[in-house]
Amino acid sequence: MRIAAFGVVEHPQGRRYVLIVLIAAGLASIAAALLVGSVAAPLPEVIDALRGRSSDAVAAIVLDLRLPRALSAFAVGALLALAGSLLQALLRNPLADPYVLGISGGAAVAALIALATGAALWVMQLASAGGALFTLLLLVALARRSLFSRDLLAGDDAASGVLLTGVMIAALTAALLSLLLALAPDGRLRSMVFWLLGDLAGATDMSTAVVVLVLLAVLLSIACAFARPLNLVLRGDVAAYTQGVDVDRVRRVLVLVAALATGCAVTLAGAVGFVGFVAPHLMRRLVGNDQRLLLPAAALLGGTLLVVADTIARSAVAPLQLPVGVLTALLGVPVFLWLLQHR
Repeated sequence: MRIAAFGVVEHPQGRRYVLIVLIAAGLASIAAALLVGSVAAPLPEVIDALRGRSSDAVAAIVLDLRLPRALSAFAVGALLALAGSLLQALLRNPLADPYVLGISGGAAVAALIALATGAALWVMQLASAGGALFTLLLLVALARRSLFSRDLLAGDDAASGVLLTGVMIAALTAALLSLLLALAPDGRLRSMVFWLLGDLAGATDMSTAVVVLVLLAVLLSIACAFARPLNLVLRGDVAAYTQGVDVDRVRRVLVLVAALATGCAVTLAGAVGFVGFVAPHLMRRLVGNDQRLLLPAAALLGGTLLVVADTIARSAVAPLQLPVGVLTALLGVPVFLWLLQHR
């Protein structure tokens, strides 16, 4: 399936407003995350806490727990959606996303190895990004014939080759994760399993949330700077070359952006699936396939979706917390199956 067969629905009249609506939805989801939880937090008290006029328990809950977690959730969802959008464009396959292609699994394997050796947090983060990059490069190497085909009529065969290669890599990383869990000490097993299912319970450090938001802004800016040449690449390598696009450079930079985004997201929240798949597809059907608008729109929607999912995960059966990756899968799997039925 080529990028032209994504089933894009054009709504040109609403394009100028879509980013404003998405920004408002993101802010509303974060506000809801501050209000909702196992402990009641009335709106006036939340506002006082944000203004620094309160020193009670509600202020501690809002500022030390809910706010950094909500910001981290937004950043993780946006990073995954950005990576998914880039992978779907670079691989010219509407079914691509970091989770389905095994990139999240590769990042998780590297992160768990670092965790098992007692490495520092920054080492774990670096290992996660390295694992994502290695897995993505492995995918590119194994599916090179399909990915870099100059045959504009290759169509479904090329896309299927990339997808099947990614699914096999995902199966391999799943096996490696199972092996690591089998060898893990009993004292760490539960926390490792919960983290692998997707967990933002540990994302309560405000400085980390700010750093991840800054990284998101940088990676999104780089991706948007390459949005126009990426639009040309979507038409085929030959067409892009004739328009003066350095296709190899575009791919190298955006592959690195996708790997860093995935590695950072996995380090902070574990292997959260389907956000990188669902958000780009929903936005593509709403605003079209112009990457200049699709990339920021998908990132905003991905962040909003994960904030909502995390709020439900920590509130639905409070004081118990559900893995957020379970809720995103419950949303993503039906959408995935629906897309397969409407190819």
